[in-house]
Amino acid sequence: MAAAALTREGGEDAFRRLFRFYRQRDASDLRGVVDFSAPGAQVFRSQLSISSVSDQDAYRAGLQPVSQWKAYGLNGYPGFIFIPNPFLPGCQRHWVRQCLKLYPQKPNVCNLDLHMAPEKTIDLWGQSKEQLRRKGSSKWEPRSLLEKLRWVTLGYHYNWDTKKYTANHHTPFPSDLAFLSEQVAAACGFRGFQAQAGILNYYHFDSSLGIHVDESELDHSRPLLSFSFGQSSIFLLGGLKREDAPTAMFMHSGDIMVMSGLSRLLYHAVPRVLPNPEGTALPSCLHQALSSDLPVGSVIEHSSDEDWQVCAKYLQSSRINMTIRQVLAEGQKFPEESGTKGTGQASSEHSHHEENSRAKRHKPNTV
Repeated sequence: MAAAALTREGGEDAFRRLFRFYRQRDASDLRGVVDFSAPGAQVFRSQLSISSVSDQDAYRAGLQPVSQWKAYGLNGYPGFIFIPNPFLPGCQRHWVRQCLKLYPQKPNVCNLDLHMAPEKTIDLWGQSKEQLRRKGSSKWEPRSLLEKLRWVTLGYHYNWDTKKYTANHHTPFPSDLAFLSEQVAAACGFRGFQAQAGILNYYHFDSSLGIHVDESELDHSRPLLSFSFGQSSIFLLGGLKREDAPTAMFMHSGDIMVMSGLSRLLYHAVPRVLPNPEGTALPSCLHQALSSDLPVGSVIEHSSDEDWQVCAKYLQSSRINMTIRQVLAEGQKFPEESGTKGTGQASSEHSHHEENSRAKRHKPNTV
């Protein structure tokens, strides 16, 4: 196969060659991509900790009972867990709306803060919703502010210049997202996981995510959780060195990845975003209605039809990814650093989220 042959060529490292292969090839040449909806020889079933999450807590997080989840691992990647869409019908809509309407609000930080006055970024949703709702199919229409959003940071805000988190740049982590993350982590054997930092990435069909390792957290014993919504993507998971050829896999709406153990510090990237494989504007799981009978204490909220119309229009050409991590071990503190200012604001030269079209690049370095 062409992809396999590329990994044996000299010169450029194996990861970069495959990244470019999947970035540049047309969508019909994806024979080497692992599809967890039809697992192949490299894939095996992973065991989950069913007793660690009650059905009631799963329902409160908008998830099916853990006993109904399917979970997979990959040969050669200890600690990697892939969970195809375990969300209850309609519940993905809540997280999409939060990522577009609520989480970009202050005091959280986003890429637009780098080159816009603070008063201009207070209400991205309010400034964008009518423009998005009316948006046609022309590529030449001006983009709304929400369509220019590339990343948002939550909790401990990652400093893209120093590649560190600091104690003095922290805002409250969203309680609903913390609860979701805690249930998923517990189901994967990580009870007591604390959601302390999040990076939300906003992709379009011309976006990619560069090759990187997530190693800035002080505690690497806790997993990194990744949630995807909207259009699909190809995810590359490599080794401890760039010379190690990565494995390519599809990520679809609602899919969750957990990177722990050895896989916690592996190189990874997203070379391209793809239309969902059903061939429709949105995957069918996003058309499902939310039950009117939510459990007591549910973190899921009903979206108004008006709000969902805006979200659906956005997702027709976009993908949203939430990555959640625990930065500090229990009782751990940040080291003292003299003269460090935790601005958490990126210069576009040092990040990894790429777009082919238009000259501007705002490129967060985590999936």
